[in-house]
Amino acid sequence: MASAAEGDVGTVAELARVLRWGLGELSLNKLATSLGASEQALRLIISIFMGYPLAVFFRRYLFFKDSYLIHLFHTFTGLSIAYFNFGHQVYHSLLCIVLQFLILRLMGRTITAVLTTYCFQMVYLLAGYYYTATGTYDIKWTMPHCVLTLKLIGLAVDYFDGGKDQNSLSSEQQKYAIQGVPSLLEVAGFSYFYGAFLVGPQFSMNHYMKLVQGQLTDIPGKIPNSTIPALRRLSLGLVYLVGYTLLSPHITEDYLLTEDYENHPFWFRCVYMLLWGKFVLYKYVTCWLVTEGVCILTGLGFNAFDEHGKAKWDACANMKVWLFETTPRFSGTIASFNINTNAWVARYFFKRLKFLGNKQLSQGLSLFFLALWHGLHSGYLICFQMEFLIVIVEKQAASLIQESPTLSNLASITVLQPFYYLMQQTIHWLFMGYSMTAFCLFTWDKWFKVYKSIYFLGHVFFLSLLFILPYVHKAMVPRKEKLKKMG
Repeated sequence: MASAAEGDVGTVAELARVLRWGLGELSLNKLATSLGASEQALRLIISIFMGYPLAVFFRRYLFFKDSYLIHLFHTFTGLSIAYFNFGHQVYHSLLCIVLQFLILRLMGRTITAVLTTYCFQMVYLLAGYYYTATGTYDIKWTMPHCVLTLKLIGLAVDYFDGGKDQNSLSSEQQKYAIQGVPSLLEVAGFSYFYGAFLVGPQFSMNHYMKLVQGQLTDIPGKIPNSTIPALRRLSLGLVYLVGYTLLSPHITEDYLLTEDYENHPFWFRCVYMLLWGKFVLYKYVTCWLVTEGVCILTGLGFNAFDEHGKAKWDACANMKVWLFETTPRFSGTIASFNINTNAWVARYFFKRLKFLGNKQLSQGLSLFFLALWHGLHSGYLICFQMEFLIVIVEKQAASLIQESPTLSNLASITVLQPFYYLMQQTIHWLFMGYSMTAFCLFTWDKWFKVYKSIYFLGHVFFLSLLFILPYVHKAMVPRKEKLKKMG
């Protein structure tokens, strides 16, 4: 009997061991490894896609329910997603949200509250970057915290605007100004909304409160008819996800640092940088399209109706995909990529620098703010410095072509249009890749090595044009055209 019992115990122990092994095999870490990704990246993807069942639950059970239930739902689900991804480090977001609420309540609608918010939230974020920084891109608590930082700064500015004379505000400021006093639960729900907590998009407190109040629907009194628009964005996001998954093993930034890359001909190095520069953005496009679908499904993406009475669902759009894929200009890519963040910077930073009386200075400071917001690595500064330089040169070139009769006539020749487009796209994506090299390689020793291997082509090309184009403009634009422009 004893031996039989021992045999049973042994069998149970063996079964338990097998089960533990099986569970271990099913762990996220092993699954991520089998997919060729990191565990943190897999957790991020799972969390982003989890927005869809949460949005379905919200539509089915909470859309017209009491506000406090909706805030609690958003807070609980957002906190759960944060904990799933970052564990106990969720306290960083909790701390900043609570302190931001106290700043609003104790300092009120004052410029002191706005400046305190800017300083505290940015210093906290930069301190996080400093203490967690490595030489590679890691998914850690600072990733969603940078999204949260902009949300809380925007909240403070809108609250400040709510205390001003409405006639002194622009129409845009009136739209976003907060008239009431947000409660802690409202601020938490706004901050932790599951469709945007991890990677954005940005949206205002007023827009969020319209969702909570059941106003963001194309059918008053009913759940929004947004399932098809949401699935369209999800499907498009999945196309980019598949493309990125298939290409990522073959086109990497690590290859830019290899001797093999350096030993290839100059033309090959440029072509590789061009292709990589286009492809590397697909991971961002994927995330933003998928999260936009979540926002549309909840109703947060509702943006009134167009002139034909058709509902628009682009309030949370972070990508204009067609423009992104077809534009031959740098300004077009900027206008099509990370739209809500760019709009945030324009609304809460660039336009607030109007008192400087210098548009280019305001633009330069805005890009410097964006670079710091992304992180402390030198690569971010170089990337946004290149953006500043390229946009200035592009405007100079466009002005020259438009105002010079010779160049304008040449540019209007129909048969040459495909050639012009191909040439523009080549220049566009080569130097987009050039700029993204610094952005993705972070540290100066890495991006400097790659730039050196292609003889600092981007800096040489655009700095040369910056100084040459004004002289070309002077030579090729007739005096009457200049006088017409001045008039």
